[in-house]
Formats: sequence, structure tokens, C-alpha cells
Amino acid sequence: MYNENELLTKIAAGDEAAFKQLFEQHRKKLYHYLITITKSREVAEEILIDVFLKLWTGRELITGIQHMDAFLYKVAYNKVMDFFKLAARNARLQKLVQEQMETQQEQSADYSLLNNECREILNSAYKQLSPQRRLMITLSREKGLTHEEIATELNLSRNTVKNTITDSLKIIKQYLRNNHISTFMYLLLLSDLFSD
Repeated sequence: MYNENELLTKIAAGDEAAFKQLFEQHRKKLYHYLITITKSREVAEEILIDVFLKLWTGRELITGIQHMDAFLYKVAYNKVMDFFKLAARNARLQKLVQEQMETQQEQSADYSLLNNECREILNSAYKQLSPQRRLMITLSREKGLTHEEIATELNLSRNTVKNTITDSLKIIKQYLRNNHISTFMYLLLLSDLFSD
């Protein structure tokens, strides 16, 4: 875990694990804020991902952000307003928003399905790995073991474990890209995959 200044410096340098930490710190609050305004899980999810993608693509300037919460809420608010302006000019989009608002309660079941779909996609991605790599990923991601603990359990060096897990994550991420996983799904899966 880094303090905010360290975190932003690492993100500016392209550190994906640091970005994942920032994403995890802010996504729930921002998502609930977006749900409150849009009344739609689907729209909130899309805007949430847009906000973080904007942050990642402009990461070279991230160290200039003084108050991250305020910045994220402002960007999210502006994106919601852009969405509503677009919806006001588009009858089909208006209908979609209305349907989303009317069926918000049903969406919680859809969200559970999405989580199940994420798990299935991850399982398919895991199948691309050798049994040894799969075991290390399972011990790391699902059982929460550190590299040192995995090394001890498998009688390997810590560097071997670290390098193998890093390579395995690259294979999994490439699998996700090759299978055209949606942006939202991709970030959900990455939030499970990134190491601390």
C-alpha cells in the first residue's frame, strides 16, 4: 500500500498495480454516486469505466491532481451530464434510460449473473496456463498467499514464483484481449488479477 503521492507518482510512470489500488479505493463510492444520479446500473458502470480510462490515458498529468475524490466526482458528473444531453437528443437512448429506471431492482440479479460470467471467463483464461502456473495463480489470487508463502509451499525460489505469476498474468490478460472482453468486464477481471 502506498500513500496518495507515491501512488500517483507510480501511476504516472505506468504502474498498473498502483492504478488498480487507486481503482479499488474509489470505485465503490463513485459507482454508488453514479447510480444515485443515473438510476441505472448499466449507465453507471459504463461511466465509471470511462472515468477511470480517462484517468489512465492521461496518467502523465495525474500527479497534478490535488484532491482525487473531488476530481473523480467532477469528471463523473460531467460524463453523466454529457450522457443526459445525448439521451435528450436520442429517442432510443431515452427509452433505454426509462427502461433501466423501471427495472432497477431486476438489475441486481443481472449483476450477479455478470459476476458469474466473470468467473467463467477467468476459468477459461486459467485453462490457458500449465498446471504449475494455474496452481500458483490459484494460491495467489484465490487463497491470498504471498510470493514467499507460495515459494515455501512449492519448494521454489521467491523470484521463480514472482516471475511465473507475472508471466501468467500476461497470458491471462492477452487471452481476455483476444476474446474481445468488454471494457467493463475487462476492468472487473483485472481487479481480481492484479497483485498487491
